[in-house]
Amino acid sequence: MRLLVLGGIRSGKSEVAEALVAGAGAVRYVATAQESTSDAGWAARIAAHRQRRPGTWQTEEVGTSPDRLTELLASAKPDETILVDDLGNWLSGVYDAGGDLTDAPIAGLADAVRSCGAGLLVLVGPEVGLGVLPATEAGRAFADASGLLNQRVAAACDGVALVIAGEVSWLRGGDLVQQAGVREAAVPPRSEPATAPAEPFVFEAAGAGSVLSTADGGDTLSFSPGMELPLPDESTAHEAAERLLTLRLNGAGLGALVPVVRFAGGVQGRPDPRPFQRPRALVLRGDRSGGFAAGDSAEAADRRLDEVVEGTATLAMLAATAGASVQAIDCPSAGPAELHDALDDTAVDAALTLGWRLADAAANEGVDLLVLASCGSGSDAAAAAVVAVLTGAEPAALLGRVVDSTGFVDDAAWIRKIGAVRDARHRIRNRSREPHVMLSMLGGGDIAVATGIVLGAASRRLPLVIDGPVGIAAGLVARDYGAQTRHWLLMPDHGDNPTVKLAADVLGAAPFLSLRLALGEGATALAALPMVNTALTIAAATPLRTPADAEAEADGLSEQERIEAEIQRVVADSPTAEMPYVKPSWED
Repeated sequence: MRLLVLGGIRSGKSEVAEALVAGAGAVRYVATAQESTSDAGWAARIAAHRQRRPGTWQTEEVGTSPDRLTELLASAKPDETILVDDLGNWLSGVYDAGGDLTDAPIAGLADAVRSCGAGLLVLVGPEVGLGVLPATEAGRAFADASGLLNQRVAAACDGVALVIAGEVSWLRGGDLVQQAGVREAAVPPRSEPATAPAEPFVFEAAGAGSVLSTADGGDTLSFSPGMELPLPDESTAHEAAERLLTLRLNGAGLGALVPVVRFAGGVQGRPDPRPFQRPRALVLRGDRSGGFAAGDSAEAADRRLDEVVEGTATLAMLAATAGASVQAIDCPSAGPAELHDALDDTAVDAALTLGWRLADAAANEGVDLLVLASCGSGSDAAAAAVVAVLTGAEPAALLGRVVDSTGFVDDAAWIRKIGAVRDARHRIRNRSREPHVMLSMLGGGDIAVATGIVLGAASRRLPLVIDGPVGIAAGLVARDYGAQTRHWLLMPDHGDNPTVKLAADVLGAAPFLSLRLALGEGATALAALPMVNTALTIAAATPLRTPADAEAEADGLSEQERIEAEIQRVVADSPTAEMPYVKPSWED
């Protein structure tokens, strides 16, 4: 097991790491700091660390020879327990030894961690991204390199913990630590952020349960444009796509699913991304009054949400098939946007806060993929209104036909919706397009909660699958809060929905399927999830080509001759082998 413990200065990260290995008896302690005869304070810190170590531990000093760390990890045995403290000092040693802070030494260490054969490996690292940006060029370069190092090592580890004020939050893998019995009594209990919803409701798709609302949100957070959010690792995304070219595949490859592997490589921070193990579908229900809800009703939305909670809805069955948990959220209701603003500022803040905390709580619980779903009345018109205002499109071109549950096409309802969207657009023609104002004027509760989910997911490096109007409208609004959000969004299919097609094109979210399902927002994403995981399984488990494979490919035969030989072999092995073989005409 490989664990990474992150924390700031004097956060208690070293004590937590030492507690994780305390039950192992013999421990190989790798010290990365360089001693200094001129800095008494630094010498005192090193002495304190030495004094805490039990006499049975073996200490390896690599401060002046940082390259030795990768050698020690490479030579580790399965019966060994290794503690490395810490990665920041190792990075300083690389720089002091004449190396640079580029990707090469960082990637080398991450590879060594990933392939380390020790029974238990615990690494300590400084989290420098929460402090003030250094004023010097060298300081900024070190901070950037340290952040990249933490990302790469975290991707190579089974569990990652963040220590603040001595309190431990397991960002990933806390359950594995408990299951493996890694010094359970010595590890401080997992601490959930105070801002997370109390006991968030998660039910299996076939079960029954309750529904969250903004009443469960706690204190309101503040959101404004210009948010600094993380980006997926573009280098590992590129490596994941390039790695597909080296696999021993039977055929041309994964085709339209290659972008899925590339996306997963970036969000997981590894060139061999794994299938998503703990997906969660968030089902938003936010109703509207007025013309936006023409052809629909709050009663129908109630029924749709009840079916999801009871496990009888199509979306719930798809979630069960995909192995996804389901969480239902009752969003603030919105007034008639053609007459006045859909929500007041307080309701928008509460909705954004709830969305952020839903994503934050999901990340704390080990969820590795979110799926956004919606079942509210009038949500398609609200999304079309938001997209029309932000892109300048004509509302009539964005709203599809209104079809009720019996399959009846209600053109009169469609006309009322179009009129309401145009009236709302005219009403706000002189208003700001700032994202908070957009959610207040037109978006309503479900789009506001969805926007908070997009922002919260990006902040926790959690990928999000969207496939419908609410999700794509939230993606556009969230982009205006923080442009990094769009890189965490995956769209399997736009379903020929004109609102989704246009907004996806603006966001650069290219779909990789064309199923054209019309089963409700979120259903296409859940239907596609098993295929996504199949692609990731193939990409991760298929062996790489060997030199022998390359020699076989370079046997002197042309591509045309190899295909002909393969056809002859297949024909010879078939039950109809007695039939004459007709050589294909390549000129045709």
